[in-house]
Amino acid sequence: MGRAIVAAAALSALVVVCGCTAQGTDADGKHHLPVHIKLPGADAKPSAGADTTASAPSAVRAANVLWARGDSGTDVRELQARLRQVDWLFDGPTGTYDDLTEQAVAGFQGKRGLPKTGQTDAVTWQRLLKMTHEPGKWDLYLMGGQPAGAPDPRCLTGRVLCIDKTSRTLRWMIDGRTVSTMSVRFGAQYTPTRDGVFQVYWKARDWVSTLYHSPMPYAMFFSGGQAVHFSYDFSARGYAGGSHGCVNVRDEAAIASLFAQVRTGDKVVVHQ
Repeated sequence: MGRAIVAAAALSALVVVCGCTAQGTDADGKHHLPVHIKLPGADAKPSAGADTTASAPSAVRAANVLWARGDSGTDVRELQARLRQVDWLFDGPTGTYDDLTEQAVAGFQGKRGLPKTGQTDAVTWQRLLKMTHEPGKWDLYLMGGQPAGAPDPRCLTGRVLCIDKTSRTLRWMIDGRTVSTMSVRFGAQYTPTRDGVFQVYWKARDWVSTLYHSPMPYAMFFSGGQAVHFSYDFSARGYAGGSHGCVNVRDEAAIASLFAQVRTGDKVVVHQ
């Protein structure tokens, strides 16, 4: 009897010291562990300015892991660009550490006798840095995804396809409001896309070029034979290629939606 009293007292003391809550059966009839221990600081909120976005999505991340599956950002984009340089990744860069990136990192690690974790730790990153050069802007955004530049003042009134050669983006704008944005590609050196203010004068959902015999789906013509249209080549190769003067879009769903909204007579502004 005396031992039972001592044990009960000890349990009560543990509850007081650790902030525990004795639990049995809830009102919903579900059973739980008899004692739930709240660790000190478990409910504490992160301090102001703390970065809560970078976290390992699955198992506990090792201390020296820089990036792992589920992470995103410009650092991941650079990692992917460097993996492309050594032919371990053929997609993107996307800026998101996905399954393809994980597989590429694991392959790179295994080839060099490193643990094949698929997570980019400091040792893996240093080895990759020594084998590659710093990516340029359009290496980082080879397949699009770059932020749009500020719209040209001529784009701020009416219905406008606002096309920026510097940021390589197209804004679809109505009365100064951006409705959608997408990455675009322009003409090559000897077939440049013309700058200026134009109007959409003709639309063709399933057009094929009469000059180059290449498909131009969702074509919206604005200057002679130059049009905004979907490009299978841009979708596959990104900025590794160029057009014959047209404004190429690589996102088919995006341009299909744009094609449905744009009307003949809408303004087109191509600027740098």
